Amino acid sequence: MPGALSGLKILDFTTLLPGPYATMFFSDLGADVLKVASASRPDIGEHSKPFLPGTDVSASVAYLGRNKRCMTLNLKDPRSAEVIHRLITLQGYDIVIEQFRPGVMAKLNLGYEQLRKIKPDLIYCSLTGYGQSGPMTDRAGHDINYIARSGIASYSGKRGEVPPLLAMQVADVAAGSCNAVIGILASVIYRRESGQGQYIDVSMTDGMMAFNTFLGASFLTDGKVPRPEDNFVNGGSLYDYYETGDGEYLSFGGLEPQFSRNFFIAVGRPDLISGGVTPPELSKVKEEIREILKSKSRDEWMQIFDSTDACVEPVLNLEELERDKLANAREMIVRVPAADGRMVKQLANPIKFSKTKPEYRFTGGKPSAGIDTRAVMAELGYSEDEILNFTDTGLFD
Repeated sequence: MPGALSGLKILDFTTLLPGPYATMFFSDLGADVLKVASASRPDIGEHSKPFLPGTDVSASVAYLGRNKRCMTLNLKDPRSAEVIHRLITLQGYDIVIEQFRPGVMAKLNLGYEQLRKIKPDLIYCSLTGYGQSGPMTDRAGHDINYIARSGIASYSGKRGEVPPLLAMQVADVAAGSCNAVIGILASVIYRRESGQGQYIDVSMTDGMMAFNTFLGASFLTDGKVPRPEDNFVNGGSLYDYYETGDGEYLSFGGLEPQFSRNFFIAVGRPDLISGGVTPPELSKVKEEIREILKSKSRDEWMQIFDSTDACVEPVLNLEELERDKLANAREMIVRVPAADGRMVKQLANPIKFSKTKPEYRFTGGKPSAGIDTRAVMAELGYSEDEILNFTDTGLFD
């Protein structure tokens, strides 16, 4: 059965993580994604180790490029605009996602206002750090900057300590990629209802600001600025990570009374039940809990908590995750065919469908190699002589 998003045709002008992760979602679910890359200015992800054995293809690129075709174009060459126009008018690509600084695509004659003239119902998504309007449109940034400016870092971590670094790019992926996917799919539905396309402005900093959720709503109501360790989930309760006797860690998230009660019984402290997760002497109780949890190894504690409904889970490393019963039962690691026929292990698409299951047809290749360039150009009606001429004159650089 075709994927849930089969029929969508997307031109992908993105690099690094936010855009490529978003378009991988589309390609996993059946959309036709054509990545347009540069041969002369490769994505820095292409140089990220490790590489697939015996190849020069980065494992991260093989993952993010999954199920996508890729061609190279020198977008500064005016002939590139003609190629993109043909992809839209002749091949039916009617969704564009790009990740350049504001105004760059317009200078290349590939901006929304220019492309909508040839495709009025075009859906066009721009994904940037600070958005298309406001005082910071041209400012460079990365994940840590968007998190910092959003306010979230100010009340994360421990009181008196440096805000903690996150080991994954939450602004790039959760605030950027996911909002781009949501925005594009919402626009697809709108187009089907109205016949009209639209422009989508996704700012990763905007997305992080929205992630203030409960604390943001509270501050806008009472004006109280949240600080580290002053609420339930940032250290102001027993909700936290705890070291075990073998130097590993457990997480405890039992905010509700029934879960905290089970937790206290399991650790041999039923006398603490009445105080819940915010006991009157929090620091003292927390230190007592820390010492108790250091009396056994992580796995010994999990033998207890696996049969106790207390919202306790182990902190796993990726080697443990690969063997984990949940990850395997949920089929979160899949094998995907590489170009040479070998099967490569990758993380699966996390959404489960009863009918239109994600497909894992092939791993991504090196974008700057543009392995599908000649085929795409031929599909657009260019002759072999024209393609050779374009190659010799730098159109594909």
